[in-house]
Amino acid sequence: MEGTDDKRFELVRILVQRSFRLDPAKWLEFLSENTKMVPVNKFMSGPDILHLFFYLEPDSGIQASLSPPSGVRSKVLCVSRILGKENSGEILKMQEFSGEEALRSLVGLTQEVTCPLLSRAEDSSRWAVGVAQEALKLMERQKSSAQVIEAQVGGLTFLPPPEALCQQEDLDSFHQGSSLDHGGVKHDDEDGSNELLQEHSPHNLHLPNDNNADASSRDSAVDDRSHLRDNGCQKDQNEQKTSVSHVSHLLHACEETVVEWVELVSDFLQQDWSGLVLDQLKPVPSEEFSFWKNRLKNLLFIQNQLMSPEAHQVASILQADDSVYWTALQDLQSHVLEGVREAEDIVMNLTPVQQKLSEVMEMDFHQLRNNMAAVMEEVHLLWTRSDFYCQPRRMVVLLQEICNLFIHLSRKFLPGQEVIGVLVSEPGPVLEDVRLVIQTLQALKSAYSQQEAQLELQDQDQVTPTESWTFLSHLVFFHLDIFLRRLLNIQEVHCVTLQFYQLDQMVLTGVSSTLLTDGVQQVYQAFLVQVRQLSSCSCDPTDPEDQTFEQYLDQFQAQVSDLETRLVSVLSKALEDCRDVPSAAKLVKMFWFFLDRPLVQDQLPPYLNRLVEQVLMDLHHTELEFYSEREKPERFFRFRPAAAARLCWNRLLRRRTEETLRSFRTIQNLCGGVAFSQLVLKRSEQIVDLLQDFRSSVRSDWSSELESQCGVILNHSLIQISPPAHLEVAGRHQLEAILQELRYVNREGGVTLHPNTDRFLNARDNIIQTYLSLHQMVSCYNQVVGGDIEAELPLIQKQLQELKENLSELEKKTWICEGVQQESQQVLIVHSNIREARANMDTMRRIAQGWVELDLLQRSGDSLLEGGIKDQTCRGIKADGEQLLRLTQVNRSLYSADESSETWTRYLDYVDDQVQDGLLQLLLRALHFLTDSMNPQTCGPALLAVSLQLQETAGLVFEPTIDDGPVEFLKATMRDVYGAAALVPRISASRDGNYQVCLQQNPELCALEQEVMTRLLQVKEEAELLRAGLDRYSHLWLSDRKAVFQEFLTYGRQLGAGEVDAERNPATLKEFQREIQVLLTISSEVTQLEEVVLLQGWLQVDLRPFTTCLLSIILDWKHMYTHFLLESTTNSLQQVTRPAADQEESSSSTLSLIDTILLLEAAGVELPEHLAAQLQ
Repeated sequence: MEGTDDKRFELVRILVQRSFRLDPAKWLEFLSENTKMVPVNKFMSGPDILHLFFYLEPDSGIQASLSPPSGVRSKVLCVSRILGKENSGEILKMQEFSGEEALRSLVGLTQEVTCPLLSRAEDSSRWAVGVAQEALKLMERQKSSAQVIEAQVGGLTFLPPPEALCQQEDLDSFHQGSSLDHGGVKHDDEDGSNELLQEHSPHNLHLPNDNNADASSRDSAVDDRSHLRDNGCQKDQNEQKTSVSHVSHLLHACEETVVEWVELVSDFLQQDWSGLVLDQLKPVPSEEFSFWKNRLKNLLFIQNQLMSPEAHQVASILQADDSVYWTALQDLQSHVLEGVREAEDIVMNLTPVQQKLSEVMEMDFHQLRNNMAAVMEEVHLLWTRSDFYCQPRRMVVLLQEICNLFIHLSRKFLPGQEVIGVLVSEPGPVLEDVRLVIQTLQALKSAYSQQEAQLELQDQDQVTPTESWTFLSHLVFFHLDIFLRRLLNIQEVHCVTLQFYQLDQMVLTGVSSTLLTDGVQQVYQAFLVQVRQLSSCSCDPTDPEDQTFEQYLDQFQAQVSDLETRLVSVLSKALEDCRDVPSAAKLVKMFWFFLDRPLVQDQLPPYLNRLVEQVLMDLHHTELEFYSEREKPERFFRFRPAAAARLCWNRLLRRRTEETLRSFRTIQNLCGGVAFSQLVLKRSEQIVDLLQDFRSSVRSDWSSELESQCGVILNHSLIQISPPAHLEVAGRHQLEAILQELRYVNREGGVTLHPNTDRFLNARDNIIQTYLSLHQMVSCYNQVVGGDIEAELPLIQKQLQELKENLSELEKKTWICEGVQQESQQVLIVHSNIREARANMDTMRRIAQGWVELDLLQRSGDSLLEGGIKDQTCRGIKADGEQLLRLTQVNRSLYSADESSETWTRYLDYVDDQVQDGLLQLLLRALHFLTDSMNPQTCGPALLAVSLQLQETAGLVFEPTIDDGPVEFLKATMRDVYGAAALVPRISASRDGNYQVCLQQNPELCALEQEVMTRLLQVKEEAELLRAGLDRYSHLWLSDRKAVFQEFLTYGRQLGAGEVDAERNPATLKEFQREIQVLLTISSEVTQLEEVVLLQGWLQVDLRPFTTCLLSIILDWKHMYTHFLLESTTNSLQQVTRPAADQEESSSSTLSLIDTILLLEAAGVELPEHLAAQLQ
């Protein structure tokens, strides 16, 4: 690799790796790329290249450059070559600095180190002739280039000084020539030069006003130059020849420098911000703000350079030689000064606009619309305050920039491509955002128009008018209008989408409802396809430069027009099917969102005009109905009152008319015919006036009728008594009718009230209160008179007489009299006492009647009769009796009766009869329960139960016995039933004995008691028959088993009672079999006996104890026979197993043994194990 063997290259590698902390692999990667090594090789091989820069980039790694890197903010390593005394390539200097300070460091290194080193005479004397001067020139050029680049990087214009100023020999020659020319007045010239520089200092520089000033300046310069030439003639010609070459060279260099300065500054001054807009760029205000700030900064930088010592030297040289470029230098200074004034003015007046726009940019987009006026107000103030910015061209550019800024903010606020993408999901929120953007931008244009109008007013009103904005507004809003048109198109798309989305759930009614609804849904589905196609476009709809969206939009609009045509045909058919105006109006309301479309407005009017004709027809029918029905009284008297019914019918007709008119107004704007509208409105006004006249007439008649009725009622008496003693409110129906009509009058309103009606209405509350009191009093009185009983009437006779006297006073009063409520109070008090007493009587009657439903006798869980009456039942009856006694005492107090009076005694007897009758029904219910339960035809489950048992001593007996059990139980039960009547204390004080004594003599109860005893005798007889039938098995428990068995073994049978000397005949196996079979037969008969027997349908006899005992006895008999046979079998087996000597005898008994074993098995006897083993 070229240059890698150089020792300096190794030094550079060490410096770079240490500075950037590079891995060796990274350095080798840098060496492997030839493009990166080109600057390094040039630095190593070219002695005129003094600097090499290294810097690190995040993506591409280490980089090398011969010029200071721009835009680098990280560390930069500068390797500089310093020409030494002996060897020009031995000294390398390394310096680290940040990327922004690279050029500044390079300039400082050259100016403070390299140039002073080369300028020292003691160092340059050792160099070869001309080497030091050439090296110094090279370093000056390098410094100048670095300064130019540094200024360019900072956006500044650097004015490089002439190279000749750096050569001390030329400067000395120039000063010597100037001294000789001035002839010893060098000090004065120097003072003049200082005055010149002072005159053109930054604070005194100015632009020339006219050509005369330029001419005078040139004349004075010519005079001064002539003066210098006259003085120069006196100098020595040889000295002039010596310095003329150096002076000429320096003058020429300064003139070239001025030309270069003029070109650089002129190029900068000619820069125009409006050129960006003319170049079809779209800058924002911040860019212009930066432009003017940078311009001011650069102008101040240029001005400082023109005031530098180098510039003063150039000016002195040009002035001394009376060069024509001296005037150019003066003009340059004047132009720069004027530029500074302009930039300072513009920056100062643009700052409020910048601040306001900064505030606006930090706001939420929803707040921008309210701040547009403030922004334009600042622009207005900029126009009026600035001396340099009040130019139409600049103002148009600024306003365009503001428009561009709000276009940018609007696009940033909107979701970009999703503006159309949301059409398939939820376009509503995005539509609101689009509308907000449109309103905000339109607010900007409105604010501009307001400020423009305000400037025109100021131009007319002020003595020194302010120049108004003469430029055309379309120049300002050219780009904004394009963007607004795009937003309006987007808004239209969203609105159409939302309108068509309403077709989704739309259902039409009518003759062809299904067909029409399907047509609407087909249109809706076709629209969904178009929406999906439009939302699938990948372009940004908010970018007005992108024309792809326009193509999609044109296609979408064409398809929407076709769908609108189809929808119009469906709507037209639906309107034709409408039979009345309200349904047509309802249909129009359903499609209201769709009717503002231009295509719809062109095709629907014919169908809507037919609806107008239907409106006129409905109004005509309303008028005909009014004339035909108003004279029919039966039309109204279904309601009460009649006048209110007439007015109600009138309101119905008016409401129908208004509904028809309201339906017409729904379609009025769509019909487009003024004549139709006027005709419909005129017809509706005629009908409304007709109904209004009818209402006024009905109200007048109603008012007169009310006046007459109210006069009659006000003078009418309050109450009247009808025979025999019925009391009622006088004129009650007429009063209720008037009150009802007055309620309708208040509700209706507009009815004139005459004196009697007004008087009645004012006293209505008192009349109503009086009516309510009288109504209550009449009701109470009629209840007292009409609800009395025979026993009660003597008790209340005195109170009734007092009430009749009070009622006679009330008959004399009218509805406007006072004190009615106090006089009716006595009736209410009497009614309250009597009502309470009667309620107590009803309670006593209910208690007595409630005993009828009470069950004194109840069955237990096994359906048998429980013993006695429950304590809870007895306590209840006793509590009822105590309550009866207490209620009679309460009634005595309510009636104010004397306890010893005859009337009160009769009253108690009446109550006593009620109580006794209730107790009688209670006892009858209990005894009927017994008789019904003991009747074989009507009885249910068993009432009582006994068991039949077999006892050793007594034989067959009932437990308990019939006499001690059921008979005594039923007698005790009947005593308890009669005893329940004694629990109730006697009510009547005039009757002896308790209720039990009285009821025991009742014939019905005695008959039922006798019937119970009869049932007991019948069941007793049937029980004896049952026991007698079972005595056939008595020989089994009465015979002596041992004696009978002994007779059986001896005689083979049981001997009779008279047999004493019977012949002995031992029992055989066959006879054993007979006896065992008899026992098995008896056992089977006993097993088949019923477990429970029901006697007379109510006495339950349990036979299980008897059968169990008898089966045990039978088993003992059978065991006696089988035990004998089992022992016989054992003996036979022992004989079979004897030795051979007894073989004959054992063989003779083999048959008997086998039969015995078979008999035992038939009898169910198992052989013992040892016998079974012997048999095997």
